[in-house]
Amino acid sequence: MDYKKTLTKFLIWRAKHISHRQFLYLLSILAGILSGVGAVILKNLTHFFQHLLEGNLVRYYHHAFYFVFPIIGLSLVYLIIKYVLRNKVSHGIPSTLYAISKRKGLMRQYQMFGSVLTAPITVGFGGSVGLEGPTVATGAAISSNMARLFHLNQTSRTLLISCAAAGAMSAIFKAPIAAIVFAIEVFSLDLTMASLIPLLLASVSAIITSYFFFGDDILLPFTIEDKFVIKDVPFYILLGVVASFVSIYFTEMYDRIQKLFDKIGSPVRRLIIGGLGIGLLIYFIPPLYGEGFDVINSLVQGNSGKALENNYLHLDVANAWVTIALLIGLVLFKVIASSITFGAGGVGGIFAPTLFMGSIMGFTVAKIINQLGFTSYSVSESNFTLVGMTGLMAGVLHAPLTAIFLIAEVTGGYELFIPLMITATISYSITKYFHPHSVYTMELGRRGELITHNKDHAVLTLMDIQSVVEQNFTSVHPEMTLGEIVREAVVKSNRNIFPVVNSKTQILEGIILLDDLRPVMFEQSLYEEMTASDLMINPPAIIYMDQDRMTDVMKKFQDTSAWNLPVISNNVYFGFVSKSKLLTAYRRKLIDFSGK
Repeated sequence: MDYKKTLTKFLIWRAKHISHRQFLYLLSILAGILSGVGAVILKNLTHFFQHLLEGNLVRYYHHAFYFVFPIIGLSLVYLIIKYVLRNKVSHGIPSTLYAISKRKGLMRQYQMFGSVLTAPITVGFGGSVGLEGPTVATGAAISSNMARLFHLNQTSRTLLISCAAAGAMSAIFKAPIAAIVFAIEVFSLDLTMASLIPLLLASVSAIITSYFFFGDDILLPFTIEDKFVIKDVPFYILLGVVASFVSIYFTEMYDRIQKLFDKIGSPVRRLIIGGLGIGLLIYFIPPLYGEGFDVINSLVQGNSGKALENNYLHLDVANAWVTIALLIGLVLFKVIASSITFGAGGVGGIFAPTLFMGSIMGFTVAKIINQLGFTSYSVSESNFTLVGMTGLMAGVLHAPLTAIFLIAEVTGGYELFIPLMITATISYSITKYFHPHSVYTMELGRRGELITHNKDHAVLTLMDIQSVVEQNFTSVHPEMTLGEIVREAVVKSNRNIFPVVNSKTQILEGIILLDDLRPVMFEQSLYEEMTASDLMINPPAIIYMDQDRMTDVMKKFQDTSAWNLPVISNNVYFGFVSKSKLLTAYRRKLIDFSGK
């Protein structure tokens, strides 16, 4: 009770002394700091587990531990979710997008620490996924609950969630501009001064937090050594095309493996099958263990031998074609390992696997070009490694601007800006043609529940059908006579439409319009002769509560020019939606969405 009184006093004081915009700026700074702290905790916990297991047990005891670690880690995650959290921990960014689009930005409290407890164990014990998604989800959940604590509206809540996303990416990669672009591009945030300043504040506060804990350490310590030359443009175009095909492969494989695991009903069976599958892959292909940033850094430095030194068959990596074959295998199997990790119940993100595959893809393309001798000079394998990451991010995540600015920032300059733009544009365009939605958004996109940059579509997505249904319509039954309809419906109702509902099954059989009743309602000789079934007509369209989205509802009104349409829920009559109420609700939501 004391806590509530204190909070009430603070809110009253805040309303008197601090404007809403100023308060939002303060909260965005706090969101950035907390996201940065979340990134630090997740990263340090993961490195602790990874060093303890891979650094000690594998290095000093036996390689076979690679096979055992994943199933142990997944078992621990399963036990934490079932007995500690007692709630499902969904994938980071998709769960955040779902909260924005269908839960008005409300995220449950356990989500603030759910990923912190499970993601480091998943990745540290060998799960082939990343930490970026869980970091974003942790910061987003903290910001959502912070907004709810201070009674902020949906628009402000969504903005703070986006600030948390920007803060998380800024803290992880020390790339504050790319982090802002990521929040705008992935979360479909309107770029206005009202949203830009909070994003800037969150991004800056997060990167300062990261510097405070990590110092100058950078996750991807790149420096560009080879300059871009105009003669390489055709090869960067080729890289963009290759990136699009790999992106399509990534998306297809991820989707199919998820569907396969969804068919396995028992979570324990999923855990066992998935754990054994990941263990087998990591045992034979150790570079698939965890996030894989060591492999990326080795490739950028041109040291492919170090990245492949633990190959199971002990092949000679000094042979260029052996190296190329092994690298192609890493690209093909990384998405399989990541998808199995998710399917088995692991918690993580796909951002790191995308960077992993992109870097290897870019390096491999450059290696093949140099081996085949297409040019009198050697293309830069380091540059192609960097640009390859951009190409795959643009295709898989549908975030070309984030990809471009991230690599530009982490390399400390814009020397590769032209090839980054060429490759990202080609990869994104081709991939989007075959897959309209990214891996993050494919499930929401299929259900039509995805927030997009199209404001009309976004507003309709945020609206709830049930909120616009009216139920004060007087229903009649098919066997009712004209006289009964006049006495029990027309006289008592102020509506000009009457649903005809089966008295036993409550199924809608038709509608009667007042305009159709007027010619006969004063003919008392027809009162006992005509029934509702004689007078009713089929409605111009029907709204199905269980399957229709608000975009579908709006389209039905446009196609039929009707003013009222009946609503069916669970196959029985539920009520009506009127065009006037729908448009009124739309206008209110539009004002709220725009923050005006």
